[in-house]
Amino acid sequence: MDTIEPVELVAGSLRLRPWRPDDIDDVWAALQDPDIRLWNGGGVASHDEAVALLGRRSDWSSGTHASWAVVDGADAVLGSVSVHSIDRDQAGAEIGYWVAPAARGRGVAAVAVDTACRWAFRTPAIDRIELCHAVDNPASGRVAQKAGFRYEGHLRRSYRYGDGVKHDELLWARLSDDPAPPALGLSC
Repeated sequence: MDTIEPVELVAGSLRLRPWRPDDIDDVWAALQDPDIRLWNGGGVASHDEAVALLGRRSDWSSGTHASWAVVDGADAVLGSVSVHSIDRDQAGAEIGYWVAPAARGRGVAAVAVDTACRWAFRTPAIDRIELCHAVDNPASGRVAQKAGFRYEGHLRRSYRYGDGVKHDELLWARLSDDPAPPALGLSC
């Protein structure tokens, strides 16, 4: 598998930068949020596990993922976005993200997801990116739409989330030749 070199991306007033060890306090604080624990962080139960997670997200050498801290101009962590499950043979990948509670409702996730997709379509030349989310998490559906994804289907009892229950999910995808979404801005 080819490695992927960490890269920083600029998206208007946001930056997507590789995770650093000194981000651990922000990551651990975010993982205490009930929504993040339910939809993203159910498997991280201790500070030590959060340190291990951050270490995995920081190491892009496997070539199977690229993960960024989404930060503002002051380098405050607003969220996370990862292109993962990269399959170069199939030119496919998945995308996941979370946004800290204080940054929600401003378009941070849509901008970060769109920016990460544009990068993935160029390097490592991915053709299809899938986004799945629980039916009970409609905010992720709004992110998918804003970031240029098309709804493809309903997956029954497809993924066990942080509550230990297998939830139905909605499947969205964005192809490299799909029209890019209109310029996304952040609201204050």
